[in-house]
Amino acid sequence: MIIGANRIVEHEGRAYHVQCEDLGVESANFEVRVYEKGTVLWHKRVPYRAVLIKNLPKLEQDEELRSLMEKTIQTVGAAIVKGKLAGS
Repeated sequence: MIIGANRIVEHEGRAYHVQCEDLGVESANFEVRVYEKGTVLWHKRVPYRAVLIKNLPKLEQDEELRSLMEKTIQTVGAAIVKGKLAGS
């Protein structure tokens, strides 16, 4: 299990905190949230069962999940810059 990943995305003078948090292998989801000044502007659950069914060794599985979280953060960051998310 990966605890999470996060990044600050700056756009038009505003700072957005994009955070991914693992909800555990039981649910096989992580949640991505976009905050501004502590307020949640947007959130979504992202499934990762496809990573688990590969039956990779623990370290490889964690690395694949971390990579998925990072790609999600990049995608959400790009959406913020394009004005595609509410509040951005």
